[in-house]
Amino acid sequence: MALAAYLTINFAVLVIAFLILWQICARMKDVTVVDSFWALGMVILAAASFIQTGAATPRRLLLLGLCALWGLRLGGYLIWRWRDHGPDRRYVSMMAKAEAQKGWGYAEASLRLVFATQAPMLFIVCLPVQLGQFDAQPLALGPLAWAGAALSIVGVLFESFGDWQLTRFRKNPETRGKVLNTGLWRYTRHPNYFGDACVWWGLYLIAAETVPGLWALPGPVLLTWTLMKWSGVPTLEHRLRKTRPDYASYIASTSGFVPWPPKRA
Repeated sequence: MALAAYLTINFAVLVIAFLILWQICARMKDVTVVDSFWALGMVILAAASFIQTGAATPRRLLLLGLCALWGLRLGGYLIWRWRDHGPDRRYVSMMAKAEAQKGWGYAEASLRLVFATQAPMLFIVCLPVQLGQFDAQPLALGPLAWAGAALSIVGVLFESFGDWQLTRFRKNPETRGKVLNTGLWRYTRHPNYFGDACVWWGLYLIAAETVPGLWALPGPVLLTWTLMKWSGVPTLEHRLRKTRPDYASYIASTSGFVPWPPKRA
């Protein structure tokens, strides 16, 4: 199979899945669940790639397994958070502004502002899992792949433990309005984002032992940029500066992304 046809089929699968989800969200008038599909959609692309490529080589199994481990864990957690917390205030505000300023209905606004942007971004971020499965050579996993597998597992554990600590903190009535600065959150303000980046840089290393996989570099680069400069850290910290009085001092003492011992006051 030609690489272009292979990727075209994957993109078509992704678009169909997004359109189905868009219809569901438009009827609910809530697009929060799209966050969970950011993870689950990558599992779908990993599975679609595995089905198309044929033989279950060690590299393909490793890429599919690690992507599924990360995606099912994160997707399930985000679905639970949505059911527990309700609609995400970011999306509520975005949809309200689109209706008030542009006159768009919910279905049009959600398609234009959420689904039409997330689908191509998801496809690009997921390139390591797609391109890394395309070429079966070399069959054996080399040092780079094993290093990537270790980095991805560390990322899943780091992100999972960070989410667990944050959930416990939010559920404790005594910490309401305070800043979480213990556990992993003592060393980085965003352990979940750092874990995400580790997972996808690790998957890229696994893929990079193949020729097509080398070209998957835009995937982890785009993910890291979105987390650090666009929809991740900047959006979250802009809100927390307004709602948490101690957050400014937390920023001054704690690393923004890569874990590091906190600075002394």
